[in-house]
Formats: sequence, structure tokens, C-alpha cells
Amino acid sequence: MKIKYVVLFLFSGLLSCSSTKMVDQWKNPEISEYKANKVLVIGITPDVDTRRVFERKLAAAFEKKDIIAVKSIDFFEHSFSEAKKSEKELNKIENQLIEAGFDTVLFATVTGSENKVSAVQSYKDFSKTFESFRDYYYGNQHVFYDEYQREIYQIYHTETALYCVCPGKGRELQWKGFIDIVDPQKMERSVSDYVKILIRELKEQQLLVI
Repeated sequence: MKIKYVVLFLFSGLLSCSSTKMVDQWKNPEISEYKANKVLVIGITPDVDTRRVFERKLAAAFEKKDIIAVKSIDFFEHSFSEAKKSEKELNKIENQLIEAGFDTVLFATVTGSENKVSAVQSYKDFSKTFESFRDYYYGNQHVFYDEYQREIYQIYHTETALYCVCPGKGRELQWKGFIDIVDPQKMERSVSDYVKILIRELKEQQLLVI
């Protein structure tokens, strides 16, 4: 029975590789909480479909918390991220946002990715007793010769930044979070997991979701 529980624990550990998690974050030390009247959600990615899904899901999550949220893909006539912006252009955009009643902008982007490889071995012989050195070595020699199943999965590193667009204060950073999306299989599901983690952390930090 103990062996059964050990195997279940190891198996659940392997499954947990497919997850989304907050790996680091920073909060403006000068604030204890931050409320907003109107938030602009901006997904920075060349993939328009991914951007639409992200902005739609995050805006909807904010609205469920009684926060006015607008998708940048709806607000800007052209894509905000389709070309580099000069300081003069950014100042113009900032004034445009203030005039439209925005006081907060949330950016999210994928900053990088990497492949991970983990060994996935069969545990069917986990409880087998090896009576001698020869038996033990023979039963495990495949490990030396790399003859075991490998699981390759990808990690996407994301960065989310929350800015206050307040008259006289400039574009002041209030919070930044780094979320890893591990082994994304479906875009919709991955974005949903990301949004859940983000909303949870913002609530814990008393930012927006208070």
C-alpha cells in the first residue's frame, strides 16, 4: 500500500509540470494598495489571435471584479505594438488615455522560452527486490545508457507590468510580475490559467482587485 502511494505521488509530480506559476514579482514600496477607475489591457505579441484571446479573457476577469477594463485591440485604431514609438508619440498616447478616462495600463508580453527535458521512467517494478549487486545493476542499467523515455516540454516566460497613468506622475510602475507558462497545449487553456494566477496575485497584493 505504501508503494502505491509513492507511485501516485511521483505521478502527480510529473503531471504538475504542466502548470502556470508566478515565479517572481515586484511591488512599488511606496504604496500599500492601488485602485483604478479604468484599465487598458495591452497584450504585446505579433500573434493577433493570441492577443485577442488574452485581452478578452483578462478584460472579462476584471469586469467580474467590477473593474472597467478595455481591450487595446478595440481602443487603438492600429496595433499599439506594431511599430516602435518615440517619446513624443508615447506622450501623445498617454494624453489620449487620460482624456479617455484611463488611469491604469496593464502590459503583458512573452519575454522568452526554453525547452526542458525530464526523465520519465516506468515505475511498474518499483517494489521489486534486487537480491544482489548484479540483479540491481542489470535492472537499472538502462539509466546509464540513456534508454529511458524522455519528456520534452517548453516553458514560456511572461512579464506583466502595471502602470499608473496619472496626470503629473508620468507612466509610474506600480507592480511587475513574472509568470511561467509550462508546456502549453492549448492557447485558450493556457491564457485562462495565466489570467487566474494574475488575478489571484493582484488581489493578494491589493492591486486593482481589492
